[in-house]
Amino acid sequence: MGWFNRVTEMPWLDQGLPAEGEQTGEFAGSAKKVALVMFLAVVTSIFLLFFVAYAERMELGDWYPIEEPFVLWINTALLVLASIAMQRARKISAQEDGTFELPLLGGGVFALAFLVGQYMAWEQLRDAGFYAASTPASSFFYLFTALHGIHLVGGLYVWLRTVIRSRRGAEREKIRHSVELCSVYWHYLLLLWVVLFALMLNT
Repeated sequence: MGWFNRVTEMPWLDQGLPAEGEQTGEFAGSAKKVALVMFLAVVTSIFLLFFVAYAERMELGDWYPIEEPFVLWINTALLVLASIAMQRARKISAQEDGTFELPLLGGGVFALAFLVGQYMAWEQLRDAGFYAASTPASSFFYLFTALHGIHLVGGLYVWLRTVIRSRRGAEREKIRHSVELCSVYWHYLLLLWVVLFALMLNT
């Protein structure tokens, strides 16, 4: 399970906000972007391997599709709103003035609501008799949604640190890079979820 530990470590999270006195110039911001891009490349590779395994597993005779809960459509809309809010916060934080705290809070709140909705989807599946080990299709559903949720929780950790530093009056430049990283991460998780959801809907 070494690959799982590497995927869930999220090394860029520790770089989400600079410590007191740490360099916060464009060079530092670029280094954090590179670290995030490399991490997302690894995550993408892992999910691609899962997609291949999913497609191959479907070819076996004991594959029975499950009906995805309707709440997943609502969850998708929530994640879209979270991504839009984060992009708005990023745009405002890049300006010399303007309050970005409200859209930043909105991005996190919508993401939290998405996680609550995912848990509700799990509950609905369990009520219908589909558990993680019930069928191959349900096993993949729980696996995909759990991995995606874990990465979203990691993003919320950085988001919370960003909100706290902003509320404490940290310099705008010190917050801007973190807001930008959060927005990129939110967009990636939205894209990843859309792919996951579409794959499960069509199989």
